Amino acid sequence: MAETAPASRRLTERVACAGCASKMGPADLRRLLSGLELAEDPRVLVGLQTGDDAGVFRLDARTALVQTVDFFTPVVDDPYAFGQIAAANALSDVYAMGGRPLTALSIAAFPDTDFPDEWAADIVRGGNDKLREAGCVLLGGHTVRDPEIKFGYAITGLVDPERILTNSGAEPGDVLVLTKALGTGVIATALKAGKAPADVVAGSMRSMTTLNRDAAEAALRAGLRGATDVTGFSLIGHGLNIARESRLTLEFRVADIPLLPGARELALGFQPSGLKNNRRAFEGRVRDDAASDEALRSLLFDPQTSGGLLLPVPELAVAGLLAELPTARVIGRAMAPEERPIVLR
Repeated sequence: MAETAPASRRLTERVACAGCASKMGPADLRRLLSGLELAEDPRVLVGLQTGDDAGVFRLDARTALVQTVDFFTPVVDDPYAFGQIAAANALSDVYAMGGRPLTALSIAAFPDTDFPDEWAADIVRGGNDKLREAGCVLLGGHTVRDPEIKFGYAITGLVDPERILTNSGAEPGDVLVLTKALGTGVIATALKAGKAPADVVAGSMRSMTTLNRDAAEAALRAGLRGATDVTGFSLIGHGLNIARESRLTLEFRVADIPLLPGARELALGFQPSGLKNNRRAFEGRVRDDAASDEALRSLLFDPQTSGGLLLPVPELAVAGLLAELPTARVIGRAMAPEERPIVLR
């Protein structure tokens, strides 16, 4: 088992939920936004309505801004790694739109007591190092005192208006490719309980600190039009956004979906609240023909932190894409619309 630090030094033990599992549930979010009147502007190319990963605002015929914000509670106990993961997760929204991150503003909430300055400094340093890896410049930020630790970034990037990757970019017959394995939510929950093996935590951390830059660049080179990053609303939830906006059904081959080492063994005993919220919100739109076991099925609803990209890929482009992305896996296919937008085989 992973060595358990004193309670005061374990970041995950100091928060109610870890990472993207701390996000507001999809049903609550829908109620919150239901009465919102949005300004209409023809320069908005991608807005709130489509559930895409970031907003896109046209500046001119060849340039558009991509903007996003993402922050959350600790998903690991190491402050430096938490900062790295928070940055990689926020940057991912820009990559998922086919954009190039340019600038960042940090968002931080740190406790008043029992929280040494060096921990806060390590979180900020880890995030900045990951931003620098991405070629993204930190311009400033805002920090408040809060009993619960939170950290993340608002990211601004650029994208070619003619090469945006969106939820509406899938076509029937496209092959579905997932670029990272699932399981960060249950692993973080097990870590919070002091029950996650050290090697399992290390594998999850490697995945979460890996930028989605290479995957996004490979998708653009392959001429793809669709993408989403798999984060807090799970593979099923983000897949549903693609199915809805592209007006089709996604078929997932459950046995081919990659899982992080140890995730399946932890899935039944350490389910984050976000997993349960996702399942309540989305399960009614899923037809399960896979007869998968409960542990595997639950991981399809697991809220991911800094997860991979889900890419609808024309069949002729699949081999070239997989050759560029060694961790990517084919997990299914987009089909003509059926009664339910997600089918498990």
